Amino acid sequence: MQFISVDTGVKLEVLDWGGSGRPLVLLAGLETTAHIFDDFAPKLTPQYHVYGITRRGCGASSAPNTGYSADRLGDDVLAVLDALKLNRPVLVGHSIAGEELSSVGTRHPDRIAGLIYLDAGYAYAYYDASRGDLTLDSADLQRKLEHMTDGSPRQLPLIQGLLKNDLPQFERDLQEMEANFAPNPPAPPGPTTTDLASFSAWGA
Repeated sequence: MQFISVDTGVKLEVLDWGGSGRPLVLLAGLETTAHIFDDFAPKLTPQYHVYGITRRGCGASSAPNTGYSADRLGDDVLAVLDALKLNRPVLVGHSIAGEELSSVGTRHPDRIAGLIYLDAGYAYAYYDASRGDLTLDSADLQRKLEHMTDGSPRQLPLIQGLLKNDLPQFERDLQEMEANFAPNPPAPPGPTTTDLASFSAWGA
């Protein structure tokens, strides 16, 4: 076990079960740690060199107030790969780790050899920051608001991030939802009695 720095003041717990062959990196599900693979990982070591990462906010890893978006979590994974000098590993993610898999795979496909989704193909695994997702964005916004417990200057970065990114994205999500609820335009009028008579005269 070691701790690897991935961001300012943020270190992640990284496990190394050993093994030989291509590196394989295991990413745990929601609110679990890399230790959830302690029994499973050794079964893979005859063919792979197996690692595990405990994401920020879980277990012994750092738990900062911010940095829980899909792309930030994906960047954490990339920082670990850089620190360990892993060349094109296979990433294996369980449950919510699907968002990290998709973030890395779509932005940096050259950095990995493959992605394996273990019960991880939910909507959050296909999150697109340019389009947003009301469920994911609102949960992330709520988590950040809960950290605003006082008016101390240390919360300035959180406030700035909310104003610049989170609140505008949440507004776009709500506008899209509102548009989906907008009433459908009325159907065009059907043919009149005169029109039907004309059609009949022409053999229509």
